Amino acid sequence: MKNYKILLLVCVGLFYQCKSTNSLTKSEANSMDLYLCIGQSNMAGRAPIELQDQDSIPNVFLFTGNENTPWEKAANPFNKYSTIRKDIKMQKIGPSYGFAKEMAHAMPNKKIGLIVNAKGGTSIEQWEPGKTFYNEAISRAKKAMKGGVLKGIIWHQGEANSRKYKQYMPKIMALIEALRNDLNAPDLPFVAGQLSADKPQRINFNNMILELPKHVKNTGVVTTEDTSTIDETHFDSASQRLLGKRYATEMLKLISNK
Repeated sequence: MKNYKILLLVCVGLFYQCKSTNSLTKSEANSMDLYLCIGQSNMAGRAPIELQDQDSIPNVFLFTGNENTPWEKAANPFNKYSTIRKDIKMQKIGPSYGFAKEMAHAMPNKKIGLIVNAKGGTSIEQWEPGKTFYNEAISRAKKAMKGGVLKGIIWHQGEANSRKYKQYMPKIMALIEALRNDLNAPDLPFVAGQLSADKPQRINFNNMILELPKHVKNTGVVTTEDTSTIDETHFDSASQRLLGKRYATEMLKLISNK
């Protein structure tokens, strides 16, 4: 009988431990710091999910969009709940994973919620205010904001626009302004990323995007030196983890300056 009671107590303890790590109380959800992660294929993630990427991150939650269970422990692939994504088999590791890990490490007492809504192959024109991808990003962010405060946006897009880089700056400036207006956050931090430089035409794009902070306040840019790709376009797993850390570094700078 004594052993039975001990076993029962252990089982009850494990039940509540699992419950606490996979779900949030209402008060916990309402205190989350939220980040919107949008863009094209490198944000969606095309790199293999390696063994070290198959964990869940303490205090990091992924927005599901499900009314009954809107948040779950964040685990790869992070773009699985995107309302605009391509086939689920294409969703692998993107920068949001490394970003979340670094943010959680930097702020261990915070609960972090990610809204990942990316789609591969999309141009910045498809993300213009009023169009489907933009509208979905706003809709998802507003629903998620019932459970926390939006702290920033990370954006990785540009492969589809690299040959017309001279027209890109005014378009991303307009996008940032619209996102801030529609999310009622005029100073919302926004971090963009450079592209892989495996193809020469992207060098001009990368130089151009570095100028973003000079044009728009509270913005940062992630550089891509020391990264590599699986196909001259999509970053490999190690590079995605590195870029995620760089996104977090830039975001933390912007948050600390507010």
